[in-house]
Amino acid sequence: MKKKILIVDDEPDQVFTVQKSIEASSDEFEVFSATSGEQSIEFLQKHEPPDLILLDIMMPQMDGIEVIKKIRENPVWSHIPVVFLTARTDKLSIEDSMDLGDDYLEKPFDIDDLMKRIQKAVGTTHSEWRLQKRFLEH
Repeated sequence: MKKKILIVDDEPDQVFTVQKSIEASSDEFEVFSATSGEQSIEFLQKHEPPDLILLDIMMPQMDGIEVIKKIRENPVWSHIPVVFLTARTDKLSIEDSMDLGDDYLEKPFDIDDLMKRIQKAVGTTHSEWRLQKRFLEH
């Protein structure tokens, strides 16, 4: 059974590039997309939770930080690993996203690096992932 990945980014070109890169790198993933925070929440409400969410931080209306807070508040979704894909590189953004998310990858990114992070994220449960992350930070 294929692992499901939801890409959330307000830039359609970015969504297309990430989706095609994942699909070209491995046939073990089924990739879905949302072009806004609101669309991502609607997707989660209507579908079985994905195995991973790739989430942009800077989006209009509902940004990635607001999206992940909603995800973490919902017991059905709170286990989903979230990797931020973003151009934001300031220290505060990184700290905020790592407090709520599971990983952080700066745009532009290397597809091999992205695939390693995807494999790592879907290969462990969310609680194992968070525990590993906290251990590595200390």
